[in-house]
Amino acid sequence: MVSGRPVHTARMHTNGTQPRLEPLADGVWAWVQPDGTWWVNNAGVIAGDDGLLVVDTCATEQRTRRFLDEIARTAPDSPIRWAVNTHEHGDHSYGNSLLPAETVLFGHEHMRSALATDPMIDGCPPFWSPVPDWGNVVRRVPSVTFRSELSVHVGGRTVELRHPGHSAHTGGDVVAWLPEERVLFSGDLLFHGLTPLVFMGSPAGAARALDWIAEFEPRRVVPGHGPVIEAADLPGVLAEHERYYRLVLELAEAGVAAGIPPLQAAQDADLGEFAEWADAERIVANLHRAYADLTGTSPDVADALRESVAWRGALMETSVNTA
Repeated sequence: MVSGRPVHTARMHTNGTQPRLEPLADGVWAWVQPDGTWWVNNAGVIAGDDGLLVVDTCATEQRTRRFLDEIARTAPDSPIRWAVNTHEHGDHSYGNSLLPAETVLFGHEHMRSALATDPMIDGCPPFWSPVPDWGNVVRRVPSVTFRSELSVHVGGRTVELRHPGHSAHTGGDVVAWLPEERVLFSGDLLFHGLTPLVFMGSPAGAARALDWIAEFEPRRVVPGHGPVIEAADLPGVLAEHERYYRLVLELAEAGVAAGIPPLQAAQDADLGEFAEWADAERIVANLHRAYADLTGTSPDVADALRESVAWRGALMETSVNTA
């Protein structure tokens, strides 16, 4: 119990329990890792006549090797020639060093600098249960960076890498867009069925990015976490995100005006429809960022995570150490 509140244990479960390569179009797959919560991400594979482009890796050696082994089974005669990180967070990038040495790695320039100085790859703080074990991975940053957009020609297929033009989930978010197949890899600009995280980006910017995503008019979207999103379901997913970000911003504005800290604002809040989403404790970290944006300060990542644990009343859950 924390301040008379029960331990928060809401969870989200995707279909099935094992990571899998889910076909999206001819030669295009999503690597979907249930249950998609802390440190357990989605990734992707795009095939061309002359090799493969991988969209993101995974947090740990074990999970990344499983991903790469499945790629080898699915496309045994196609080398991994390119890869892109949708942003710097370790669940999408710590496995970079397990890619073939000759792989050309792309990323936004902000993402490269953030991963280069990310301390968590050297030892994860004990805010999760179990504490993640990265295994035998080392820091590997993109060798090719860009600011706005870049087209990668994978055999006869074009993959457009685009930045939304502002901070959202992070400052260096990138989507991978296949215009012919109308498949979008959104990275963590979208979380499907669980709580979004924006404490290293901008709640307002993440909300702005929703219209940008809709403008692609994708047939299928691979979110950073959670099940693949079909076109018919995308408007509802975007609307949920918009309502959540509006809640964060309204709570922050009220909290700053009342002179109460983010943790208290979160403890006093009614999360309504979002209370049962997995990782609901992210409301605390998201409020830390929203407060910082309103007051012109910088949030302390360790404090935000520590207070997320306090709000939850227990360590945050992750299944990252199990494949």
